[in-house]
Amino acid sequence: MMPIEHFFRAANLWPDRIAVEADMGLGEPLYRLTYGELARRTNALAAAFQGIDPEPGSRVGICAYNSVEHLVAWLATFAAGKTWVPLNPRNGKDELNRIEGVTEPSIVVIDGDCLDKVDPQAATTVLGKPVGSGFDGPGLWDLIDLHDGEAPVRHERSPEDLQAIKFTGGSSGVPKGVMQTYRVWNTCIASMLSSFEFDADDRHLIAAPMTHGANTLIMPILAKGGTQLFMGPKSGPVAIMDAIERLRATAMFVPPTVIYMMMADDSIQSRDFSSLRHFIVGGAAMRPDAVAKAMPVFNNAVETCFGQTEAPQIAICMRAADWQDPANQASTGLATALTRVGVMNPSGHLMAAGEMGEIVLKGDLVMKGYYKMPDKTAETIIDGWLHTGDVGYIDERGYVFIKDRIRDVVVTGGFNVYPADVEAVLGRHPAVKECVVFGLPDEKWGEAVNAAVEIHAGADASEEEIIAFVKERLDSVKAPKRVHLVAELPRSPVGKVLRREAKELFKEH
Repeated sequence: MMPIEHFFRAANLWPDRIAVEADMGLGEPLYRLTYGELARRTNALAAAFQGIDPEPGSRVGICAYNSVEHLVAWLATFAAGKTWVPLNPRNGKDELNRIEGVTEPSIVVIDGDCLDKVDPQAATTVLGKPVGSGFDGPGLWDLIDLHDGEAPVRHERSPEDLQAIKFTGGSSGVPKGVMQTYRVWNTCIASMLSSFEFDADDRHLIAAPMTHGANTLIMPILAKGGTQLFMGPKSGPVAIMDAIERLRATAMFVPPTVIYMMMADDSIQSRDFSSLRHFIVGGAAMRPDAVAKAMPVFNNAVETCFGQTEAPQIAICMRAADWQDPANQASTGLATALTRVGVMNPSGHLMAAGEMGEIVLKGDLVMKGYYKMPDKTAETIIDGWLHTGDVGYIDERGYVFIKDRIRDVVVTGGFNVYPADVEAVLGRHPAVKECVVFGLPDEKWGEAVNAAVEIHAGADASEEEIIAFVKERLDSVKAPKRVHLVAELPRSPVGKVLRREAKELFKEH
């Protein structure tokens, strides 16, 4: 079964149900599309894509911000039987051109305000959202009008054929193209539906980039007849909070840093988040103290899931009811229905409950491999187990506790210090908005624990005070030797705090 069939099945069942609501800004009424209308536009654009390139499985790159145009292009790519290559416009042009050079898409959909982000090279360029553009080539809506009423040819595809090639950065700095198959996507959709129990009343606010975690919620919620919400021209934590209230969102995905910024906003206590049912955090671990603080603010709806691009989004899941238990607030949750989770030692043996080792995954959620990188694939998937590079343990109940990336563990004076343990304590200091812990070379200790700390606006704290705060609550060996107070921590294009960049920034100290 092709993943796009989840959407078309819903469109056949509920053609008059609202599939999309978009806030266009400037006081305009909400833009709405029914399932029937969205399916008609998807089919028309898919037929247009096949007219440009009839080859099944050929690549379509999409370089766009979150928008209705992006959603239609995304669905049409799948309906045409093609392979999606996300091109996040927040990334650098050199990286996007390298991705395009490796995957060789025959079609690239580019928003008008992204034309300077990537060179289409040999691909046919289709204008997505026509904002600020003098582009005179074919536009997405023009192609839809031209092919209105048509449907694409349905090609028989194997479960191991590619649905997407999504790129993830490696420690070498060379991005790796993760081959996600129809099998992987259908497993992700089924796992989402089983774990979160979405239904037709769910209203999904697409706040994080569609190129990343937000897209994994779209198809499961479409499968149930729910609504996709676009928040308008403004972005950032305040705009997201406004959109939750205005659009009565029930579900959304954000990285932890967005929650931290929301919690730091002066308006947070006056907000109405009573519509939320699935406020899903992912992409990085959330501090236990922040889980406890966020729960009552966000309608006791804060949930989390763990995955990687190599096993997208939901290998492990924690529902809100379980995450309210203090015993679980440092955990990522339980293995989902179609994925096996284990902890492995360096010799390749699975370890007993409570023993620390590398988190490994097995099942249909695991990628086919890295695109044109068989050696990297063989290093990462061994005997069917995906080696995540994360260190942690599984307790007697089956709850998974992920500490850190293996390469981020600080070895100081012969002791292993897990940055997440130190960050959990740092986060309890009332002046600390966000923090990141890393090791730097030290003549005495081999490595010394360091922390970069972003302080709440208007708060006051010294390096010495923060170090003393940690020493009172942890072994002195785990306390930072230095705390670097910064106005803003280095972040990725999707807002994730970057540990290695912070380490590089302060290594001279």
